[in-house]
Amino acid sequence: MATCHIPREYAVVGNPISHSRSPQIHSVFAQQTGRHIDYRAELVSPDDFERWVADFFAQEGLGLNVTLPFKTRAFELADVSSLRAQSARAANFLMRDGEGRIVADNTDGKGLVRDITVGAGWSLADARILLIGAGGAVKGVIPALLEAGPKHIQIVNRTAERAEAVADEWRSLGAPVFGAGLASAASGVWDIVINGTSTGLSGGMPMLPDLLQMAPTCCCYDMAYADKPTPFMLWATEQGAAATRDGLGMLVEQAAESFYLWMGDYPNTQPVIDLLRRTPRI
Repeated sequence: MATCHIPREYAVVGNPISHSRSPQIHSVFAQQTGRHIDYRAELVSPDDFERWVADFFAQEGLGLNVTLPFKTRAFELADVSSLRAQSARAANFLMRDGEGRIVADNTDGKGLVRDITVGAGWSLADARILLIGAGGAVKGVIPALLEAGPKHIQIVNRTAERAEAVADEWRSLGAPVFGAGLASAASGVWDIVINGTSTGLSGGMPMLPDLLQMAPTCCCYDMAYADKPTPFMLWATEQGAAATRDGLGMLVEQAAESFYLWMGDYPNTQPVIDLLRRTPRI
């Protein structure tokens, strides 16, 4: 087990950010691995994001997690990007390498798929997936979802053109990804429904059509998380979903991948998920 006695500086940046549990998660990861890190949540104005990131790394900051609404901009400002970030054209992870370059990666997709398949035990193979939203959070998980082998993915969004644009990029590569407005959610029968919008942060949910059809074993996942079932989870239960889950496990799993990329140690995630479920947000 590696040990570092000088605190190392990391942060999660977003707007809003007060809901974030990332500092608590990384504190436990550091305890598990015998490391000492300074990890904070930072609220940044949308007008100041690029300047703030440049200042953070100029002042010897080592790594950032990036959340809404900055994931696409984080990818665009990086000097070097991983294949995962390039595929998503969005990044939730930044670090400075030995040459001083800012490196972007995207750990969201791995976190989501691991929580769905390992944490919840749901199958994505040959699944008909409805993916709600077309922002950076959704772009970041599409590559990992495709690797899991679904039958197809339908992206729906309040602005249809945004969903179509995201889908077109993947379909040009031969991937079974389609995009349209929210009303098109009524066009199929779904095995997995994933809410990738930020509506849950404000206590709302997407305006989905009343005729949306779920398969008898349909499972619904909200990438947002809360101390109680989200509005999307409550809606899904009313619609007859076989199971629902929020994004807390995804948060921990993507954080574990980030921690590994920074530190070289992979933490044990399940005790952290269990701890967060038992304790109020701090």
